[in-house]
Amino acid sequence: MSPPPDLPISSRVRPHRKASRMSLVNFRDAAALGDPEGRRVRPGVLYRSAQPFPAADEATVAQLRGCDIRTIVDLRDPRETDPADWAAAEAAGISVVAAPVNPATDALTARMGTMATAADLGDFYVLLAESAPDAVAAAVDATVRPGAVLLHCAAGKDRTGLLTALLLDLLGVPAEHIVADYTRTADALPQIFAGLAERHRTALNDRTTSRVTDSRGRNLTIPAPLLEAPAEAMSVFLDRVRTHHGGAASFLPSCGVPAATLGAFRTKAGAAA
Repeated sequence: MSPPPDLPISSRVRPHRKASRMSLVNFRDAAALGDPEGRRVRPGVLYRSAQPFPAADEATVAQLRGCDIRTIVDLRDPRETDPADWAAAEAAGISVVAAPVNPATDALTARMGTMATAADLGDFYVLLAESAPDAVAAAVDATVRPGAVLLHCAAGKDRTGLLTALLLDLLGVPAEHIVADYTRTADALPQIFAGLAERHRTALNDRTTSRVTDSRGRNLTIPAPLLEAPAEAMSVFLDRVRTHHGGAASFLPSCGVPAATLGAFRTKAGAAA
């Protein structure tokens, strides 16, 4: 779960046990569940995770190096970040590319206000992706750099989930496998909420609605579906992208991703490469 677009979490709080340093939470190779039979995705190329809690340290750097991750794509809004987050990784020579998928639009805020079901969350993902073409293009461009790439947002669920889904769809991964990869985040949600609660001093780990403040100072509520990783949300997202945009192969170029970049990603990440 990541904080909703343009809705940085407020400092309302509840005390929480201070998070200890740890390896990346919700970390995995997108090929593990996205392509369990190894037919379409090359393992060890595309990884996903939550943000570091509380910040990257020596153990995190060792984890990244162990997977040959040389580029990190940060999908969070600048207001969610801290210079210390990836300082240790950057000091170790790992590049961090900022590609904030958090457009401040009234349409997204309005959609949040009416979100009640998993299907609504899937539709929200579509609007989110459509509203951030530059960030989507920057993220895809970063994936073709040498070495493995790590995509992450706050929880590694929403923004990371839709980007990972688009890339797996581009490689021809069946929808059910993409959904399986997305729902895997549910296992890590308690740990993610604990980390976010300490980081932002708010009780997201309650698994109930939480209050947040948007850029205009308005108090809003995080809808329950955003606090989960429901299979239907990703199924709806993939279906909408396919029916409204012709799939990732057509949607990504509409975001400004050059054909050469798509080809380079297929060559790098495709199992048959």
